[in-house]
Amino acid sequence: MTVVLDRPYQFIPPHRGNWWPSFIQTFRLVDFYLKKKEGVVDYECRGLHHWEASLKRGDGILLAPNHCRTADPLALGWPARELKHHVHAVASWHLFNTGRFDSFAIQKMGGFSLNREGTDRASLEIAISILVDANRPLILFPEGTTNRTNDVLKPLLDGVAFIARTAARRRAKDSGGQVVMHPIALKYLCVGDTRDWCDQQLSELENRLGWARSTTFSILQRTTRLAEALLSLKEIQHIGTVQPGSLPSRRDHLIERVLDVSEIRLGVSRDADGIRGRVRAIRTEIVAQHFAAIKNGKEPLASRDRLARDVDASDLAQDLMSYPNCYMQPDQATDTRIVETIQRMQESFLGRSDIGVPLKVVIQCDEPILIPAEKAPRGERDPLMNRLQERLTIMLESLSAEARNAADAGLS
Repeated sequence: MTVVLDRPYQFIPPHRGNWWPSFIQTFRLVDFYLKKKEGVVDYECRGLHHWEASLKRGDGILLAPNHCRTADPLALGWPARELKHHVHAVASWHLFNTGRFDSFAIQKMGGFSLNREGTDRASLEIAISILVDANRPLILFPEGTTNRTNDVLKPLLDGVAFIARTAARRRAKDSGGQVVMHPIALKYLCVGDTRDWCDQQLSELENRLGWARSTTFSILQRTTRLAEALLSLKEIQHIGTVQPGSLPSRRDHLIERVLDVSEIRLGVSRDADGIRGRVRAIRTEIVAQHFAAIKNGKEPLASRDRLARDVDASDLAQDLMSYPNCYMQPDQATDTRIVETIQRMQESFLGRSDIGVPLKVVIQCDEPILIPAEKAPRGERDPLMNRLQERLTIMLESLSAEARNAADAGLS
């Protein structure tokens, strides 16, 4: 569950010392963690000379990567190690509530919390001050959340440009320095043959549905069939029956249905822009109602369970957004796309994903985008975000070609 209902939000500031991040990097604890928890066993950095040049100029540096896996923040510890320069990073509040070790490690590596369910002025001010001071680069994921769809970029959050422009104005006034933004593309590639892993994981999911192990369908076909079956189960759960139409139209209809039900039950208007805006509005209201009830001494278990169902519904809507159209078409599918889809289904159906496929991450840093001190034009999307989206998209399209297509990998 991505919304924390056990305790109210409390800002966690970043650790600014060097001893802990140096210790973690020296003993390569990042490598150990990524291998054990995420299956990432290797990395390759490209274009680090762009990042290094900005460091030498003393710029305030905003690193803006795509965000397809929970491994992303720690994976950026590798280029930081090569450049011998620590970083700060914005992390969602719920990540500080997954366990004491994770919370400790995130903060000591320079992470600080962000309340996604409300206005977080403390986090905003810290992010701006990091860019103004220019002691360390700041990692800020413009997509906001992970999507486990490496080759497709989700819509970017305009708040990234607001932070960058505000910092640029303050830095120009305080020291005459500049702030730059480096687009960074993260691409995970499968290491070795994935057929046995895919067959084993698909068989487990098929067994849970009561299906006999398929001998006539390819790995790609089995993955697609399971995705449709799991969508059907969610339709029955939330609508009562399997819906007609194409998979994309059924997905969109289910998203609308679960959001509509929660919005009506919670009394949330539909003024928010897009699915992600509606999800955020629902989560914000859930947190507000939950802690208001506790404050008034009116927090029965039934109320908590009802709000938890709304959290699950918002999570489902966000998860369904991560199944893009045509991602698994035979002429476009790759081994990494199939692995991503299987892991996403495992997370939705089993609550966890198997990390038995060894992965290598390519970390490509692009040329800096100079952040202007002027405010963004009114009535239109910030041009900075258009440039960032264009740069990230170009890099990801290029990197996606490095994955093996499904036919060559023996999966179709």
